[in-house]
Amino acid sequence: MTSRQVPLGSGYGPFTTAEQVIAGIDLTGRTAIVTGGSSGLGLEMVRVLTGAGARAVIPVRDAEKARRTLGGMPNVDVDTIELADPASIDAFAARFLSSGHSLNILIHSAGIMASPLEHTREGHEMQLAVNHLAPFRLTCRLFPALRAAKRARVVSLSSRAHRISPFDFEDPDFAMRPYEPWTAYGQSKTANALFALGLDRRGEVHGVRAFSVHPGSILTDLARHLSRDQVAAFGALDDGGEPRIDPANDLKTVQQGAATAIWCATSRALDGLGGVYCEDCDIAPVRDAADSRKDGVRPWASDPDLSEKLWALSENMTGTRLDA
Repeated sequence: MTSRQVPLGSGYGPFTTAEQVIAGIDLTGRTAIVTGGSSGLGLEMVRVLTGAGARAVIPVRDAEKARRTLGGMPNVDVDTIELADPASIDAFAARFLSSGHSLNILIHSAGIMASPLEHTREGHEMQLAVNHLAPFRLTCRLFPALRAAKRARVVSLSSRAHRISPFDFEDPDFAMRPYEPWTAYGQSKTANALFALGLDRRGEVHGVRAFSVHPGSILTDLARHLSRDQVAAFGALDDGGEPRIDPANDLKTVQQGAATAIWCATSRALDGLGGVYCEDCDIAPVRDAADSRKDGVRPWASDPDLSEKLWALSENMTGTRLDA
């Protein structure tokens, strides 16, 4: 495990909003890409980044729908991408690179959760493909623009769900073991944390730092594969059937949920740091598997050796290398 995985005492916490962590930060002249930036947490991230002066590029499946949702938000460009399609990822990255813009911030916010069993054309389990292999491929393709920025940050949205499952290197695509939606989701969230660790190791010399984030438990479109009874079973609804807001117990508003990613993307307190898993706008402690506390990162999601093993596997699964 990395010695950097130690809380800073940032002064923030579960009630902190994205607006609060970005206060006083000027992003004029900087460019950010936010996948999933037209809804939920991603939309809030785009709102505060552009409010601080950044230009935001939002790659989405349905560009027209995204433009309607964004309602003419300034400093936002919408492009298309299909995260389950490697060719679509490559095409988006090629379009961005051809613009000549450097890339200061890359936030991987898009994802799917606890979905039914499905495989991509390449044979990869869909949650692994969309939540990990797509961000891996996109980051590798965009790395020249990240490197050109001299100081860039990549933020990958992980989850406390990483506690559900380590990464199964023997059967990542559920070709042999029975498929369980939450196990697949947990594996993909472990992969997000290990990916940030591996990327930071490779990017540091180029000024590219990487972070993984647990945003909190926020009821957004990510829960579209869950029934209302399943959502209620998590304690996410109040007595009136509305989303329960209780930040002290990880049930956050969208504004609070976007805060840790924005903190990782912009805070000067993280200068010189990277490869860490963060929550509640601070670096999270490592928690042993037997630890009953809900916060922190498990050893299997913060182990440099496992990160390197996953990096090699991801290269093989995607046929993609990082041009570092």
